[in-house]
Amino acid sequence: MGAMKKETQYITLGQFLKVADYVNSGGEAKHLIHTFSIQVNGEEENRRGRKLYPGDVVVINGNKHEITTEHEG
Repeated sequence: MGAMKKETQYITLGQFLKVADYVNSGGEAKHLIHTFSIQVNGEEENRRGRKLYPGDVVVINGNKHEITTEHEG
């Protein structure tokens, strides 16, 4: 499972997809979200603006990522 570090309090799903190198733009993020199965904490998610907080788990096409703060390991 990969860990994604973010310095602010939250990151949106669309921003996360860009930082994690799944997409290069917001338009690509929107397409990916509506094309592939994306789960946040075990629930299907289709909102690009969904806020992700430390401890949230995002699964994209079977790849699991945990959101952490910059200070966590």
